[in-house]
Amino acid sequence: MRIAIASDHGGFSLKEDLRQYLKGEGHDVVDLGTDSEASVDYPIYGQKCAQYVVDGKADKGIVLCGTGIGISIAANKVKGARCALCTSETLAELAANHNAANLIALGGRTTSFDEAVTYIEKWLSTPFDGGERHVKRVNMLNEL
Repeated sequence: MRIAIASDHGGFSLKEDLRQYLKGEGHDVVDLGTDSEASVDYPIYGQKCAQYVVDGKADKGIVLCGTGIGISIAANKVKGARCALCTSETLAELAANHNAANLIALGGRTTSFDEAVTYIEKWLSTPFDGGERHVKRVNMLNEL
């Protein structure tokens, strides 16, 4: 799977660890920045990753900032992006299964590497339900 990943300075360290992990799992990982812990603005990276996914250049996207909140808001400003901030395995599963989330957001200062891997693996391995009620609602989201 081709996965785009991006972060601000607050998510940089976790992004780097996840990038290496995902490559080791055989994924094609596209790193969209940032490239250090120097302060940068999370909206730039949230938008960049979301647009990359919406444009079909990656199958899924992972965005990280200190808490995951700001960068998820930024990603969701891109029409067609459905970015879910996940803080549990259950949320990651439901984001994929009910909401067809094409991006996941994580907090670099609030999520351990092991937790992040658990959430990402659950999100990547859970198919979209495709049931009528979920398709209807995802289509409504896409029209916003």
